[in-house]
Amino acid sequence: MNLWKNIILFALIFLITSGPSIQAQTLSGEQILERVDNNYGSDNKIMVATMVIHGRRGSREVTSKTWVKGDDRSFTEYLAPPREKGTKMLKLGDQLWMFSPSTDRTIQISGHMLRQSVMGSDLSYEDMMEDPKLQNMYNAQVISEETYMDRPCWVLELTSLKEDIAYHSRKIWVDKERYVVLKEDRFAKGGKLLKTTEVKKVEQIDDRWVPTHALFKDVLKNGEGTEFRVESMEFNAEIPEYIFTKAALRR
Repeated sequence: MNLWKNIILFALIFLITSGPSIQAQTLSGEQILERVDNNYGSDNKIMVATMVIHGRRGSREVTSKTWVKGDDRSFTEYLAPPREKGTKMLKLGDQLWMFSPSTDRTIQISGHMLRQSVMGSDLSYEDMMEDPKLQNMYNAQVISEETYMDRPCWVLELTSLKEDIAYHSRKIWVDKERYVVLKEDRFAKGGKLLKTTEVKKVEQIDDRWVPTHALFKDVLKNGEGTEFRVESMEFNAEIPEYIFTKAALRR
C-alpha cells in the first residue's frame, strides 16, 4: 500500500512541476503569435527613442518622440539632431504624411515612396506602416526550438495572409517565457532575405516585456545596420485627440 501511495504522490508532483513546460510545448504557432501581440499591444503609448544609423561614412544619431493610439494612429516628432529637428510624421490608418520644416511643406508618403529609407536608416516607411498585430498579417507554424541570447525560444515560420504586404514570409525567434521576439528574418516572395533584426536588450515596463535595444539590418544596403534604443516608454498614457490631426504637423 505504501508503495502505491509513493508512486501516486511522485506522479502528482511530476505533473505539478512539469505542467507549465508541457503546456508551453504544446502551444500552436497561432497561440504563440497571439501572446506576442498581446504583450506588445496597448491602447496607447508614448515613446522616446534614438536611432543610431551606421553608414559607410560613419554613424549618426536621430532622436524622436512618438505617440501611438490603438492599432492605426501614430504621430512622430524628431527632436535631434538640429538638421532633423521639427520633422513630423502622421499615420492615420493606411495613410502617412510628413512635414519638413526646411521646406515648410506637408507631403503624403505613398506608392514607391513607402519603400524609401526613413532618415537614411535601415527601416523604410513601409515598415512603419505595417499592422502592429502579426496575427492580422501572417499564418504561423512552429518549426523548431532553439536557444538565443541564453533564452529558450520557439522558432516560428510566418507566411503572409495577403499579397499586398511588405514581406511575404518571416522567421522569428520567440522567448518562451516572455513572449518577446528576440530575432527575426524577413523574406521576399521568392525567398530572398531582405532584412534582419537582433534584439540586444529586453526590459520589463509596466508588467510587460519590451525590447529596448535592437539592431535592424537591410541586407541589400551597405553599412552596419541601424540600432534602435528606447529611452523611455509610457503605456496607456493620456494623449489628446488633436495630436492625430494634419493640423498638428505644423504646430
